[in-house]
Amino acid sequence: MSVDLVGFLGVVLVAYVVPGPDFLVVVRSATEHPAKGRAAALGAQCGLCVHMLAAAVGLSLIAARSPAVYDAIKLLGAVYLVHLGVRAVLAARRAARERAAGREAAGGVEDGTDPRTPEEEAPAHGRWRSGFTQGFLTNVLNPKAALFFLSILPQFVHGGGSTSRQIFFLGTLDIVIGVAYWFALVAVAARLRAFLARPKVRHRWELTTGWLFIAIGIGVAAAA
Repeated sequence: MSVDLVGFLGVVLVAYVVPGPDFLVVVRSATEHPAKGRAAALGAQCGLCVHMLAAAVGLSLIAARSPAVYDAIKLLGAVYLVHLGVRAVLAARRAARERAAGREAAGGVEDGTDPRTPEEEAPAHGRWRSGFTQGFLTNVLNPKAALFFLSILPQFVHGGGSTSRQIFFLGTLDIVIGVAYWFALVAVAARLRAFLARPKVRHRWELTTGWLFIAIGIGVAAAA
């Protein structure tokens, strides 16, 4: 098997470092709960597995050459990102109203901390399923990920061997690198949880990430 590993690793590392929908999903999930962040990371990488398999069997080529299919995938991904953003904004506003009602009931006293988040109170399996689903759908509905495997990855495949086997090898390497990168990012983001436990900070964080999801989704839809 003959592949350009050095060049491929450079492209992969740059692709992961540049923030995108996956980055936002993993970081936001990690600040809610480390387990949810890891689940989102694994979900995103499983989404990459789908694109890798599709590229290997040629399905991505069909999607890329069919504007209707490509645009449909883009619109689905855009709708899902907007959905995540709207949920985050509504949750932030609902939490703010509940805190305001709680202060009124307590005579206007607020200690400035809220050590338990809704994610901490949720069952562990619910956190994992939620994070994994968000990571998976965000990635699998991203046509740019499909085009990466279809157009960028083959540039590092050389003759003298099975093209499909080399694509699988490079794709698997990409996924493994991604898991390591996302888990390291989760560990860093999880350290922000104490800071984000402050009600006002959490409110701003939820609103900011929510509107970012909405903006990215609208941008994807507008480019369709």
